[in-house]
Amino acid sequence: MNSRKPAEPPTTLYDLVADTARRCPGAIALETPADPPMTYRELIGAAELLGRFIAAAVDGEVPDRIGLLASKTARTYAAYLAVLGLGATVVPLSASAPPKRVQSVARAAGLDLILTAEGGAADVLTDGSRGTAEGLRAAAGPRLLPVPDPRDLAKLPPAPRRPVQDTAYILFTSGSTGKPKGVPVSHASALSFVTHNLKRYGTGPGDRMTQNFDLAFDVSVFDLFVAWGSGAALVAPGPQDLLHPVRWVNRRAITHWASVPSAISNALGLRELPSDSMPTLRFSVFLGEQLTVEQAEAWRRAAPRGVLENAYGPTEMTVFVSSYRLPDRVTNWPTTANRTIPVGRVYDHLEAVVVADGREADEGELCVRGPQRFDGYLDPRDNDGRFLTLRQGRFGPADGPLPGPADWYRTGDLVSRDRDGTLTHLGRLDAQVKIRGHRVELAEIEGALRLRPDVADAVVLALPGRFGSQDLVAFYTSVPGHGTDSRALRTHLARTLPAYMIPRRFTLLDSLPLTSNGKVDRMALRDA
Repeated sequence: MNSRKPAEPPTTLYDLVADTARRCPGAIALETPADPPMTYRELIGAAELLGRFIAAAVDGEVPDRIGLLASKTARTYAAYLAVLGLGATVVPLSASAPPKRVQSVARAAGLDLILTAEGGAADVLTDGSRGTAEGLRAAAGPRLLPVPDPRDLAKLPPAPRRPVQDTAYILFTSGSTGKPKGVPVSHASALSFVTHNLKRYGTGPGDRMTQNFDLAFDVSVFDLFVAWGSGAALVAPGPQDLLHPVRWVNRRAITHWASVPSAISNALGLRELPSDSMPTLRFSVFLGEQLTVEQAEAWRRAAPRGVLENAYGPTEMTVFVSSYRLPDRVTNWPTTANRTIPVGRVYDHLEAVVVADGREADEGELCVRGPQRFDGYLDPRDNDGRFLTLRQGRFGPADGPLPGPADWYRTGDLVSRDRDGTLTHLGRLDAQVKIRGHRVELAEIEGALRLRPDVADAVVLALPGRFGSQDLVAFYTSVPGHGTDSRALRTHLARTLPAYMIPRRFTLLDSLPLTSNGKVDRMALRDA
């Protein structure tokens, strides 16, 4: 396994965790619902044993990239570290994703080995048509390797040393063509992000951080390595824990929380977010979608003694690049046009520019560069149009199939910037639609709907209407014990919005559909 002396700064994510294990071997590193707690000594020891097992299984010819069918078990987390310790690139595969997507990712990543730490893996990976390893090989090529319990492993020889891959992990995001896009992230980029956040949050032994995100989702990197880089305990939830955050936080004495804002809405819908109900929480970070004022106020009431932050960033810039720490007093919170919390200033070790029509502006597309920026998609064809370069005072498309180190990554997010550089997320550029010739930001309508005291949450989509037109359609949930109808909502919106911004249809739902990572599933709403 590849590790360094404690005195040397870590150059890989595995080194970071190994150094922590040397500093505080007896501290709790991991708690999962189905496994006994693991200390850092036990976690790094399990990773070492699994690394030897993997190397022996492939006769010492460790592949450059190894897939990991991700689940929240101790065996999976140890296997994640084992892959990094072998110097390979880990490619997490979500067990909850549709089988065809898992197969597509496996092919796009060029995997020839997939680690599976749970039963039924072959069914997930072969769409159930041929629920065997042979079926997977016929469909996508990789070999399936079940991961044993490290305690069951006989004494194996040390794994052979091999050059460490520059790329630590590859995650896949949705592509405009319908095919997933691979985002390779280097050890250097990941460590730049983790190092910054270790200082920002000051975690250490005794702290207990949530691991609410699927390992195939980029925020898991924040969870894992800010915890394991500091000696804090990583605490993974059970299947129902996210629906009942107060119960889980208090049972596990959570000190640091990270999730999407939808978790707040879900808890409110179940009437499970009473005032001062989470006294152990010291830090709460929300990201992945816009955090509304109403959501932030509800969480602050439940955890009044904790720090509350709203963070922002695309996978391509290594998890997140900015965050906004809300003042202690709600009366000092900023007011934004769309009733969302600002995403803050871009971190000092990164550079950001807001671009509109090729020039820097106070409102436009956010573009970022710096040590957290990835070096281009797995398929270079996906780089087309995603990077900007500055020429003679104007921003234009970068040259060539690969971005240069000075090129800016185009986030595709529309933001506004105030005088001190604080950013407010206004929505995706592709969420900006034209209705009867007018430019419309869907987030503005959503924010207006949330001002109704009987509306818990709202999502607005532009869907194809008659004769090829675009119609606005609103989906909303109501506050428990309250109800409203479309006529009342139209009247409410008409007070502040022009007629062309009033949705044609309003649909009341018991809850908004969510993706496997807890985001609002807008694609599912399109089919509703």
